[in-house]
Amino acid sequence: MPNQSPLSRFHVVVNDEEQYSIWPADQEIPAGWRPEGPLGSKEECLRHIEETWTDMRPLSVRRALDGDHR
Repeated sequence: MPNQSPLSRFHVVVNDEEQYSIWPADQEIPAGWRPEGPLGSKEECLRHIEETWTDMRPLSVRRALDGDHR
């Protein structure tokens, strides 16, 4: 994310596959993503993702491996 100042604010966002990312707070969140977690500094948001996103496999893969074919 070029041109971001240390004071920039970010959203933690998540998609339907439960994959996490951060997105600048001053920009519209893209389709397919929704806010989840704090609005904060880049470091705060990345820390939240590190603590929350403990299984990197997409939701569809986790469900398939668990035998849940929703």
